[in-house]
Amino acid sequence: SARLLGRMNVRPLTPADAAAVAELAGADEAALRGTPSRLQEADILAWWSHVELEPDSWLFEEAGTPVAAGWFHPYGEKGAFFGIVAQGAKGRGLGGRIAELGEARSREHRSVKAHTVTLSEDAAAAALFRRRGYAEARRFYEMAIELDSPPQVPRLPGELLLDEFQQPDARAFAAAVDEAFQDHWEWQSAPFDEWWDKRRGEERDADGPLWFVVRDGDEIAAAVRNETNRNGGGYVALLGVRRAWRGLGLGKALLYRSFAEFWTRGVTRVTLGVDAESPTGATKLYERVGMEVESCMVVFEKALA
Repeated sequence: SARLLGRMNVRPLTPADAAAVAELAGADEAALRGTPSRLQEADILAWWSHVELEPDSWLFEEAGTPVAAGWFHPYGEKGAFFGIVAQGAKGRGLGGRIAELGEARSREHRSVKAHTVTLSEDAAAAALFRRRGYAEARRFYEMAIELDSPPQVPRLPGELLLDEFQQPDARAFAAAVDEAFQDHWEWQSAPFDEWWDKRRGEERDADGPLWFVVRDGDEIAAAVRNETNRNGGGYVALLGVRRAWRGLGLGKALLYRSFAEFWTRGVTRVTLGVDAESPTGATKLYERVGMEVESCMVVFEKALA
């Protein structure tokens, strides 16, 4: 495989490569799952939004054609890396090379462990990672709903108010989400300024609001952050209810408010990702509002010496 890899050009990815990488990944997903992929350039760019592409990514090209891609980013004490190998280029050591590069970057960042993700159907990738000392750590579902009528947003109990996010809410919104996600597997808190610098301007677009909150007086009890143009429709990027307000239907109300917003935009497909073992029972909530599991991703983990 070293001889085969020697004939390739390897360079860092750039945002201009996102469409080609989406095509590469989409074709691989379609072949593995037997259904057409909805992966788009916007999804790839969203994945890369926290990656320093210059040192931390690799595009493998053969005769000018991309045959594999990988990227890395540190996440707390972990190094996370991701790789895609074209259907016609498997079995040539490219997946192993991406893993080597990802682990090397993880060690340079003094990461305690490395994480990588595969499609649940990709038995060859799972076998590769097990050979390299990884074990399955978690599964995540991609869930979807196809709306067929205008969603009815439920009324909230008492004085609770379902409202649009306003810019002065930013610090309270971030704190509410951080508190809500303390139960979430491998949650990593981010400093407020860093988070707001990255997210400012995403709370609404020309078509209206995308972030919503539940207010209890001066407090934010629950929050949702949505995105457009992801996975072929609307995307619920993050939904959190603070512990003291759980069991009151706030998550359901925010979901329906999000669905209603997408409906008014003419967007009927909505997706989200969820931890299959969510301790807050999120998967059950999403099933109750009519969402179904569309695909499954497996997180593999390895301790680094």
